[in-house]
Amino acid sequence: MRSRIRRGDGLNIVPFIDVMLVLLAIVLSVSTFIAEGKIKVSLPSASSAQKQQKEEKKITIVVDKADGIYIDDKPKSLEDLRALIAKTDPKVLIDLRSDKDSKFGTFINIIDILKDQHHENFSISTEKK
Repeated sequence: MRSRIRRGDGLNIVPFIDVMLVLLAIVLSVSTFIAEGKIKVSLPSASSAQKQQKEEKKITIVVDKADGIYIDDKPKSLEDLRALIAKTDPKVLIDLRSDKDSKFGTFINIIDILKDQHHENFSISTEKK
């Protein structure tokens, strides 16, 4: 007896390839949004603004237009900020970036937390006029 092998039998992988291409497109488009990861902040301008110095250790606190607080690009509350500052070494530079359209009260609350925790090493970022 002779076994017959038909050419049409086998695994059809075309639908699998279609699904994988769609998943690849989704991953690539999402990864570009994640890679940007910056909070858009329109800094106030000042004629005395200086270029930012490179520090090996730095924490960035950003206040956006809607008064949201972000610590190193992650949304946080004032209580989270207080806990972070309490366990941060006073030698670590804290860079404060506040949108020019945000409420001044939020910025003052952050300064109060820094002063309460005796953390005097901070900078306020502005744009050069």
